[in-house]
Amino acid sequence: MSTYYTIQSKTDGLFKEKGSKFLAFAFPVQSEEEIKGIQDQLRKDFYDARHHCYAWILGMDDQAWRANDDGEPTHSAGDPILGQIKSFELTNVLVVVIRYFGGTKLGVGGLINAYKTATEEALAKAVKVRIFETSSITMKFPYDMMSTAERLVSDFDIQVTERDFQLSCVIHGTIKKDTLAEFHQKTTELYNMSFEIEE
Repeated sequence: MSTYYTIQSKTDGLFKEKGSKFLAFAFPVQSEEEIKGIQDQLRKDFYDARHHCYAWILGMDDQAWRANDDGEPTHSAGDPILGQIKSFELTNVLVVVIRYFGGTKLGVGGLINAYKTATEEALAKAVKVRIFETSSITMKFPYDMMSTAERLVSDFDIQVTERDFQLSCVIHGTIKKDTLAEFHQKTTELYNMSFEIEE
C-alpha cells in the first residue's frame, strides 16, 4: 500500500465524566521534533492539568509510533488514543488528551472509554488528506528532449524540486511510487532517457 491519510489541520474534542474533563487535540505532524514542540507548548498552556496522555504515528506502514499513559494506569490512556488513530487509518498524526481530574476515580474501564471517546471526537472532526509514498528522481537528458521531459513531468505528476539547464538538462523531483514502474518502462522503451532513482 502506498496511499495513506493524515489530517488537514488541528482539531479538538471534549469528553466529560464524573467531574473529570478530557480535552483532546489532534495535529498533523511530520517529525518527532515537531511532536515534542507541540507537547511542550501544550504543557505550558495547560500547566495545571494532571495528565497529558498521548499517542502518535509517523511514516508509512506505522514506521514509528508511541503511546504514553502519563501517570494513568498502564494501557488505560495511550493505547486507546493510539487505537483510535489506527481505527481512522491515519498516519503523521499526534493526539494529546489532557485530563483535569474531577475528584472521582473512573476505574480502568472508565478511563479507557474516556480517552477513546475524546480522541474519537477530535478525529471525527478532522478533514482527511490523501498522501502518497514517493521516491526522489533525477532525470538527465539532452536539450532536444526538453519537451518530452516536460510532458513526462506532467503525465506522471512529478513534483519538481529543481531544474538545472547548465551543462546538461537535469530535473530533480518526486514521483508517486505507484507510478514508478510505468515511468521507468516508458522512459527506457519509448525515449531511451537516462535517469537515476533515489529512494
